[in-house]
Amino acid sequence: MEENNLRYQIAISLIPGVGSITAKKLIAYSGSLEGVFKESKKTLLKIPGVGGLLAQNITKQDVLLKAEKEIEFIQKYNIKSYFYLSNDYPERLKHCEDAPVILFAKGNINLNHPKILSIVGTRNATSYGKERCNQLISEIVERNHDPLIISGLAYGIDITAHRAALKNNLQTVAVLGHGLNTIYPSIHRSVAKEIINHGALVTDFISAEQPEKNNFVKRNRIIAGLSDATIIVESGITGGALITADIANSYNRDVFAFPGRVKDNYSAGCNRLIKTNKAALIEGVSDIEYLLGWDSHPSGKRPVQKKLFQKLTAEEENVIKILNEAGELTIDQICLKIKLPVSKVSPILLNLEFSGMVLSLPGKVYTLRK
Repeated sequence: MEENNLRYQIAISLIPGVGSITAKKLIAYSGSLEGVFKESKKTLLKIPGVGGLLAQNITKQDVLLKAEKEIEFIQKYNIKSYFYLSNDYPERLKHCEDAPVILFAKGNINLNHPKILSIVGTRNATSYGKERCNQLISEIVERNHDPLIISGLAYGIDITAHRAALKNNLQTVAVLGHGLNTIYPSIHRSVAKEIINHGALVTDFISAEQPEKNNFVKRNRIIAGLSDATIIVESGITGGALITADIANSYNRDVFAFPGRVKDNYSAGCNRLIKTNKAALIEGVSDIEYLLGWDSHPSGKRPVQKKLFQKLTAEEENVIKILNEAGELTIDQICLKIKLPVSKVSPILLNLEFSGMVLSLPGKVYTLRK
């Protein structure tokens, strides 16, 4: 019985001209998944949006034969399937109108993990983009978070995110734009094998589906839909990462982006997202904690308390004294009061910040930490 259900679940996703939204309408109208394939052409034509060609495609039996062949692949390679009406279908994705009817996964992963982040970006990543990606994931672990990291196994930021997650013992999922009988790009095959052992490869395509350009646009909705938030690390003014950001926004999911330098073509997309309020600007994990309401130290660990009395230099004592008297001062005002140049005062303020004694405010304004 279970195998028969799986046959229909796969088959409905293979009907030419039937997308996920139409498939769900057909099931609702017919009263059951199996019922879709047992309706007459005449009855199907009564369904709004179903024309002659589509009705003919539904009544053909070839998709059922393809589904049977796919079941053989699933059983041989221990693939897990998630049907959209099943209890284990990813809850976040289920809320997206155009979510796939069925997903396939190779690996062992909880797609309803408490915290899920998508990290995506340009295929032509710069050293800045890779550094930001690696640093972010390191910070996430240092702050005792263990989110599931989602990306697309592509060149650039995607593969950097997967590798950083694996290096930091975080589970990661690669969403593919093709079937599970191949890996694209093939150079990432070894990383894909690691991902299977520490997460999963996920797709909504059957095994025979080859990498096609349109498939990668389609898979972006899964990347966005599985996640609490999508992070764009680095992107030019066009690219798949921006499509993922648009999809995430359409799902009312959070979108974050790292800013780049003005007129830097490699970050122009991120800057545009931020400028048009399509993404919140982030600089590190503390921004994500704030925007998503994460506990900053969920494991119960806390930063080591700074010593109450620290040995300060004469210049540091002077800065503390004038800030105590004035409340808030700009760096220029501090320089005037203690008669030292900015080049000398900046490292003093930085040391006091690291010591937890001084707080930096917007506009290069400083005050004592209460």
